[in-house]
Amino acid sequence: MPSLPSPSSASSDPTLTGGESVLEKAAAIERAQRLTDVITRLRRALRSSIRTEYPWESLPMAQVELLQTLAAAPLRVGELAARQRLAPNTVSGLVGKLLEAGFVDRQADPGDRRTARIALTEAGHQQLRDWQHAHERRMADALESLSRADREAVMRALPGLEQLAKALTGPGLPEDRTGL
Repeated sequence: MPSLPSPSSASSDPTLTGGESVLEKAAAIERAQRLTDVITRLRRALRSSIRTEYPWESLPMAQVELLQTLAAAPLRVGELAARQRLAPNTVSGLVGKLLEAGFVDRQADPGDRRTARIALTEAGHQQLRDWQHAHERRMADALESLSRADREAVMRALPGLEQLAKALTGPGLPEDRTGL
């Protein structure tokens, strides 16, 4: 964690480029670090709690994210890799495991017969629905355990978090809808 500037350094160089003060910049970095930490802990807690409370859920998160991406439409491995921001060979390995499990299948690509598109099977759709319902139940239970004020604060933060997710997605890439 970077150290905060001392008051003497802030007074000798009160602004950074764009008119932002050193103290404002340090506060922005501290907020970003706190948000990153909370999001990381929230993702980890949700993943581990779902497997503890719903032991049937054993799919690795990377495979779940591929299923979520494919729920909208079949895609080529290269398209999946770009959307997930993973190497194509990594996605090929994940797709292989999903093929073995019967959650996806290969379909001829009508635009290019040399390539195949990966599509969810009915079993894949069902696995994804079950996974989503388990997460929704877990999240609903956790929200109910909060005080009313904390629950309302979390819900009020959602629009800003959605905008933050869009800002992090970057131009030209589809928004990540994988959840936590």
